[in-house]
Amino acid sequence: MQPGDPICNTCGEQVGFNANGEPFVACHECNFPVCKACFDEEIKEDRKICMRCGVPYEENLLDDVEAKANRLTMASHLNESQDVGLHARHISSVSTVDSELNDESGNPIWKNRVESWKDKKNKKKKTAAAKAEKEAQIPPEQQMEEKQQSLDAAEPLSILIPLSKSKLAPYRTVIIMRLIILGLFFHYRVTHPVDSAFGLWLTSVICEIWFAFSWVLDQFPKWSPVDRETFIDRLSARFEREGEPSELAAVDFFVSTVDPLKEPPLITANTVLSILALDYPVDKVSCYVSDDGAAMLSFESLVETADFARKWVPFCKKFSIEPRAPEFYFSQKIDYLKDKVQPSFVKERRAMKRDYEEYKVRINALVAKAQKTPEEGWSMQDGTPWPGNNSRDHPGMIQVFLGHSGACDIEGNELPRLVYVSREKRPGYQHHKKAGAENALVRVSAVLTNAPYILNLDCDHYVNNSKAVREAMCFLMDPQVGRDVCYVQFPQRFDGIDKSDRYANRNTVFFDVNMKGLDGIQGPVYVGTGCVFNRQALYGYGPPTMPNLRKNNSSSSCSWCGCCSCCCPGKKAIKDPSEVYRDAKREELDAAIFNLKEIDNYDEYERSMLISQMSFENTFGLSSVFIESTLLENGGVPESVNSSTLIKEAIHVISCGYEEKTEWGKEIGWIYGSVTEDILTGFKMHCRGWRSLYCMPLRPCFKGSAPINLSDRLHQVLRWALGSVEIFLSRHCPLWYGCGAGRLKWLQRMAYINTIVYPFTSLPLIAYCSLPAICLLTGKFIIPTLSNLASILFLGLFMSIIATSVLELRWSGVSIEDIWRNEQFWVIGGVSAHLFAVFQGFLKMLAGVDTNFTVTSKAAEDADFGELYMIKWTTLLIPPTSLIIINIVGVVAGFSDALNKGYEAWGPLFGKVFFAFWVILHLYPFLKGLMGRQNRTPTIVVLWSVLLASVFSLVWVKINPFVGPVDNNAVTQSCISIDC
Repeated sequence: MQPGDPICNTCGEQVGFNANGEPFVACHECNFPVCKACFDEEIKEDRKICMRCGVPYEENLLDDVEAKANRLTMASHLNESQDVGLHARHISSVSTVDSELNDESGNPIWKNRVESWKDKKNKKKKTAAAKAEKEAQIPPEQQMEEKQQSLDAAEPLSILIPLSKSKLAPYRTVIIMRLIILGLFFHYRVTHPVDSAFGLWLTSVICEIWFAFSWVLDQFPKWSPVDRETFIDRLSARFEREGEPSELAAVDFFVSTVDPLKEPPLITANTVLSILALDYPVDKVSCYVSDDGAAMLSFESLVETADFARKWVPFCKKFSIEPRAPEFYFSQKIDYLKDKVQPSFVKERRAMKRDYEEYKVRINALVAKAQKTPEEGWSMQDGTPWPGNNSRDHPGMIQVFLGHSGACDIEGNELPRLVYVSREKRPGYQHHKKAGAENALVRVSAVLTNAPYILNLDCDHYVNNSKAVREAMCFLMDPQVGRDVCYVQFPQRFDGIDKSDRYANRNTVFFDVNMKGLDGIQGPVYVGTGCVFNRQALYGYGPPTMPNLRKNNSSSSCSWCGCCSCCCPGKKAIKDPSEVYRDAKREELDAAIFNLKEIDNYDEYERSMLISQMSFENTFGLSSVFIESTLLENGGVPESVNSSTLIKEAIHVISCGYEEKTEWGKEIGWIYGSVTEDILTGFKMHCRGWRSLYCMPLRPCFKGSAPINLSDRLHQVLRWALGSVEIFLSRHCPLWYGCGAGRLKWLQRMAYINTIVYPFTSLPLIAYCSLPAICLLTGKFIIPTLSNLASILFLGLFMSIIATSVLELRWSGVSIEDIWRNEQFWVIGGVSAHLFAVFQGFLKMLAGVDTNFTVTSKAAEDADFGELYMIKWTTLLIPPTSLIIINIVGVVAGFSDALNKGYEAWGPLFGKVFFAFWVILHLYPFLKGLMGRQNRTPTIVVLWSVLLASVFSLVWVKINPFVGPVDNNAVTQSCISIDC
């Protein structure tokens, strides 16, 4: 068998080919893999609809089967007794283990497979007979009702809603017009230099060209924005039939935390409680909490949380509470009696709120106790030392609090599984921060529960919509949509932000405009939280419908990019040898996995031998239990595994040396190499041919906390920008990575390029923001005297910018204020955090110098949005403050100069002042945040900024490059000619 060929879902054989030499397809709606032999059996048993989607088979296929049945001869009946069945084919052995198991009596594996197929066939016949007998006893009215329900269940679970032409056509037209106007504008700018200020003119033109390039990278990925709508009722009708066990897919939740003193345990606990109280079958939900700091405070708070969940979960499900995070539910300023009709609700709500307040007191007491660590370290209740007293050197720890065999709620019902995980840490090992912790959770969850889907959340992002998982399953469990989907991304929404959103903390433009545009191409980028993954995609496999890549080992690749013909004219596009090797290893692994799936009758020792011989450990690590779990596409713990040894195996897979000499962090799981591991992980999946989807229900599914003060916001943006610079300087740079594969769409690649080059815009941006002040101080200008044509071009460019924003408002639904705040913070972050990220990234990647710009904390004194007015000292505040001071000084100097020269100087002054006010207006939120509520700006920030502005002005006056050298002879002649 060739790896990658379609495999029959019924018998495990190759699907085969039809008369035209193409792979046989029974159902053209969902492409459910069924071979010709199994298809014939289905038709013979009078089942003429697809077993997956319920759509009737095409008439021409049914006619072929009936014609073939009529042509059966007596010889075929005689041969049938000697044949092992319709599936009698030769299977080639792929390992020495196969040959060792074959004896003189034949291949026992093949015989077992035939017997299992016969059992399946007999079972199907019995099921069909029982179903027919049952249907005969059901009244016709009830049969009609059930038939209608089955038809409803066969409908799609989600629909794609493209933008109407009335909105999309004008939007695209304006984009093209703006591109044309930009071309004409640059033609004018280049052909009309300003000789009296050539340096300023050249600087401005270079900056404007970069801004135009940046605009193209940001604009064109929004070429085809789309919306999506889900149908949760159809999902329930299809997978949750009355009287039958739920067939919904299981989901493993990942919650990550590091330092409980910086990430309050109460916030993490609310996230966990909102997960445990989901509107989803309890046996399908498992919550894994990763404590990467090995803090006893996190462990003890989780003990209290598990106990409180026994009361909170039944309360939420009984009264359909939203949201199901108690802190945010009880803090809502709404009339909670409005839609509640149960008489007992008020009484139970008051009792629950009292219980929650007591629970908060216990958690806060633990936090207060943890403020001062004992000299001998923390001890557990039995007196033994806490294993995580040294957060950098401790063993792996796992504790299962709730679950199938754990405590039930107060009503005796089962609760979802809750697992505490702290991976092993030892000196000398690279642990890769959050990405390493997430990969450890992938392995632990695969050993203990192995749900086919994974949903990861930050510790401060709680579930705001109890049906969030059902929303994602409408995509992932839809056979027509979910086959090639690697993840479903939800937008981030935030609590506790001021109404004006001074520092664009909500990122509304990104989540409501850019992400919708990407959803129309190959899918949104992964943003680190609120994302439901297909576990198989995290394991490094390609999508099932993507054809294998052709390998060409004889070709030599380009020495610079190693992948495409863009830099090698005259040569064909060729693949990077390392990429060819990775694809070859992946195909080899796919083949090994397929053959391992075929063998269901090995005992544990034989299976471990086969796994070792297949070299699975070189990819996944030395755990046969984990490797076997990767073979189960629909999840679940392997039947051959001894449940009593699962915890021991789970401890093994989170050991600090488990990832050594494996593909973890390179091709599998969260990808290492950047502090923004989320962008890198999603990019690798898209390069393999997967696509992602964007889900935006009316009620936000997840909400979190955002840093709302200026210093913390800049520090957050610095981290994101630094990660982008690291990706730009790595082998995963989207400019060239994966070009030879052809699986990443060019607009999607353009979007990823934009995510890594945007920090470099800080260099032209800080130069452009300095130009107005320089022009005002020197009396020069970057634009010559405008002609009529130039005036039309400037006016056209200005109007096209406004028209683009207005049309984006029209189809996205964001407000003008959101776009304006986004524009302001683009300038604020660009001249501060992005600038520092560029220098820090180059120092880190090229010189190996790791520079950190830390922010110190202070307690907020104000009750409402107290954090908004806090000022924390950080180096990031200096460049924007300097720009503000320089531009204010320039405006004052410009007006003073105009007053001295008379009315003729006022005309040129307005153009210069307009640009200076443009800079000041964009930096106004920064200035307002810098002053705080009571003018509490750190003195050191003002001193540094004034000092830099003064030095810059003095140096500029001393070495003004726009004043030509003085001709002494000309001065002398002019003095002689003066008539005294």
